[in-house]
Order: sequence, then C-alpha cells, then structure tokens
Amino acid sequence: MNQSNISDKELNKCLDIIKTLNDYYAERIVGQKNLEKSLLISLMANGHILLESVPGLAKTTAAKVLTQAVDGVFSRIQCTPDLLPSDIIGTQIFNYQTSKFETKIGPIFGNFVLLDEINRSSAKTQSATLEAMQERQITIDGQIYKLPEIFIVIATQNPIEQEGTYVLAEAQLDRFLLKETIDYPTVKEEVEILKLLESKKLDDKKSVLKLEDLEYLQKMTEQVYIDDSIKTYIGQIILATRHPENYIDKNLAEYINLGSSPRGSIAFMQSSKALALMKGRTYVTPDDIKELRYSVLRHRLSLNFSAVADGVSVETIIDALVGAVPTP
Repeated sequence: MNQSNISDKELNKCLDIIKTLNDYYAERIVGQKNLEKSLLISLMANGHILLESVPGLAKTTAAKVLTQAVDGVFSRIQCTPDLLPSDIIGTQIFNYQTSKFETKIGPIFGNFVLLDEINRSSAKTQSATLEAMQERQITIDGQIYKLPEIFIVIATQNPIEQEGTYVLAEAQLDRFLLKETIDYPTVKEEVEILKLLESKKLDDKKSVLKLEDLEYLQKMTEQVYIDDSIKTYIGQIILATRHPENYIDKNLAEYINLGSSPRGSIAFMQSSKALALMKGRTYVTPDDIKELRYSVLRHRLSLNFSAVADGVSVETIIDALVGAVPTP
C-alpha cells in the first residue's frame, strides 16, 4: 500500500519533530489527549481548528503551548460584541506629520491566531476572518496583504452561554479543518493540574523547535500516500451525509438538515495524512478516516431542532453514517 516518496530518514526526522512537540505539550498540559492530537494535526496540515468547551479547560493554554514550542508569532484576539473588523485585519490611519494615510496591520498577521470566544463577536466581524482563513490574505482599502506561509486560526467558543453570542454561520464553520470538543478532567488529572501550577512549568516559554521544522513537517505530510480506494471511501461517507435516507434509519436521517460540502472530503484527506504520519506510517488507512470522523464532520452536519429536542447528538448520527458505508 505504501507508495509514498518519503524515505526512512525523512520519516524518522518527522517522528523526532512530532515527539518533541508531544513531549513539550505533555510537560505543560495535563490530559486532553484529543485536544493535543487535533492541534497537532492542524499544525501539520496548516489548517484552522475550532475548540468548544465550557470555560477553564485549557483551550487557550494548549494553543499557546504548541505555538510557543515552534517559536512562531502568536496573536490573541479576545472577541466581544463591539469588536470591529478593522480591530482584526487592520485599517488606514491618517498621519498628521506626513499628511498621508498609513496602513496599520491588525493582529490577524501572525503564524498562530487565537480567536478567543469567537461566537461573542458579531456576524460582521466573524466574516472579516473568512477571506483570511480561506484565501490567506486580507484587503485593506483595496490593497491586498498576503498572510504568512504558516497561518493557523485557533478559535474557541463556549457552547453554554447564549446571551451576547452570535452563532457561527455554516460558511464560517466549514472553513475550520477540525472541530474538537473538550470535557472536564478526572480527579487525578485535576490534582496533576494543581501540581503543574505549583511547579511554575508554564512560566517556561522557551521554544524547542523552529518554524522551519514545522514547514518541513507540513511538506512531508503532503507527501503521505492515500490510495484511490481510501479517497472513494471518503467520498462515499460525504455522500451519505448529503443523502442520509439512503444509508441510515429514516428516523435518524430526518434529523439532518444539511450534509457536508466538498471541504469535508478535503479535510478528511489532509488530516488523515497528518494522523498517519503521527503514527509512523507514510500511507493512510481506513481506520485513520474512522478515527477522524467526529473532528471532521461534527461541525459540517447541520441538525434540526428535533435532534436537540430528542437529545440526539451529532456524534450518534456520524457513527450511523460511517457505519453504513462499507470499509475498503
């Protein structure tokens, strides 16, 4: 199955970089292995990620830790209802000394941009990030500014607060490579968190890698082999989300308003290559696709109010859809 051009030497170098990132994370974050995996996949695939949980579960800390590890430019934007698009992308400012307008670049110009509580910003402000996320460029007063080669948006949102929040539009959600939900730590992990805070380990912001290492990792990720049979498998899963009545029980199918766009297929391919490399393989297997099913699809399936009323989770429907598609 392995038809990749990655040599053993290149693979070993990739695994060394991945181990360094994992070790750096493990020293500073307790538990949250799914979060670690999804963040690393986003870094390797150069894609954006949406993190959802109640406050205080280390979303912001985890994002900072991995970006500190590679010595990149980190920007944090605290989203609020009064945040303007110009506060994110930048604007033109008149310089009285030169009597000319000058461009002030906004915080979106970074390698890793944390949009904290993105659902607190207005729809107009959320849309300001669309061009940046998709085209990797922004426009100020008709002038186009290219973003850095490594540009990853890490957005967080709180699902329990509704007052003063704005639901992300489907077009905005679709631009996130992955969506990860985060749960509470165990009692044992809670104790480890307290010990970690006492140790002051989080105060150590020394990087262990360079952006060049991440660029190398991304280049190798692109070369991971994915067979046509796996691509067909991805396509069939995406098709099942669009026509669920042909694959799963009618009662479950009726909960789905809208299936995945082709970006779902692209996300499966890009993230499965990263996952395969993380596991020391230079080729993708069907199990990689299955393992990523929640992260790739949970924000791409639009469920109706009946699903909420009946307590049917999107993960339950994803399991039914993926289970209905024959594994190659």
